[in-house]
Amino acid sequence: MLDIHDHSRDRTGMKYIYAVLSRRAGGISIGINLNVNNACNWACVYCQVPDLERGSPPVVDLARLEAELRGFLRDAVSGVSPAGDGQLVDVAFSGNGEPTSAREFPEAVEIVGRLLGEMGLLGRLKLRVISNGSLMHRLRVQRGIARIGGLGGEVWFKIDRGTAGGILYTNGTHTTPEKIRKALLTCAQLAPTWVQTCLFAIDGESVASAEFAAYLELIASIKERIAGVHLYGLARPSRRPEATRLSALSAESLASYARHISALGIPVTANP
Repeated sequence: MLDIHDHSRDRTGMKYIYAVLSRRAGGISIGINLNVNNACNWACVYCQVPDLERGSPPVVDLARLEAELRGFLRDAVSGVSPAGDGQLVDVAFSGNGEPTSAREFPEAVEIVGRLLGEMGLLGRLKLRVISNGSLMHRLRVQRGIARIGGLGGEVWFKIDRGTAGGILYTNGTHTTPEKIRKALLTCAQLAPTWVQTCLFAIDGESVASAEFAAYLELIASIKERIAGVHLYGLARPSRRPEATRLSALSAESLASYARHISALGIPVTANP
């Protein structure tokens, strides 16, 4: 059975397609993992990918991706899905790294859209991409995101912290809040965009008040362009060296952060 505490990619025995029980999506998500080499251009402190390394994915075998997804969707529609019992809610580009780093990302989006259309699933299963947004300046990425928007899909765009130092520690990348803001505004022009934010304690201490204030300022500056914010905590252990320093926030603490964001006039969901 699928469980929110286990997002293993190998349950289906496929290279690119897997299934997870998603708290934020509210049901079973069909995942598309383009980063089969466990490579990402970020290294988030809470990342649950084993043996994560810096880099980009290998060439995507689009024919195999299509065959795997077609078979999975066919079985799901006929009631013998490898996902087991449960409500299918979306098809999501996520996986073991930044999905937009795959050169074949826009072609993969086209394949998913075509298969959902052929099987009468457009509008029944939401198409999503879960992204750190760092490659939104690339035209190929923009083409893929625009196609997702055209198919009625959406982007979940990672913003975890509001200062350069907080971003460096949390996401392992040298960037600035202004660059993230610019990338999100580009993304939001192409497809409906939710911000997704992971909150947790470090050495027993919650997010510093100055850090969260900077985060709120950043969110306030883009609130007219986003659909809302998904807050979530640590449901599965980190595989990074800092794992022992991290711990989950209580549901009450996460709800308190959600209230501060909601006060900006933004829809918020919170999943401990």
